[in-house]
Amino acid sequence: MLVQFTIFPTDQGESVAGFVASAIKIVECSGLPYKLGPMSTTIEGEWNEIFEVINRCRKELRKHSRRVYIVISVDDREGAEGRIEGKIQDVAKKLGHEPKM
Repeated sequence: MLVQFTIFPTDQGESVAGFVASAIKIVECSGLPYKLGPMSTTIEGEWNEIFEVINRCRKELRKHSRRVYIVISVDDREGAEGRIEGKIQDVAKKLGHEPKM
């Protein structure tokens, strides 16, 4: 399954990159495949392990913030693996070149 999520505190000023970095450290330590994007992070794995990671991110941000904003999208495709890279490669084939990343 692929899960895309966005998480940040809403009461810590205009720049929240430091808080996002603390969440990404948690994602990295999980050992799950992930990709950081400019507006969200995508993780590949099983439901329970992914949502455990997201919950750890939430708890970390709540240590410093009274309000944390989270958006989650799930693509749960049975039997599919390696999709975090495979989906991009499929689109690149259709385009005839690598898309901008």
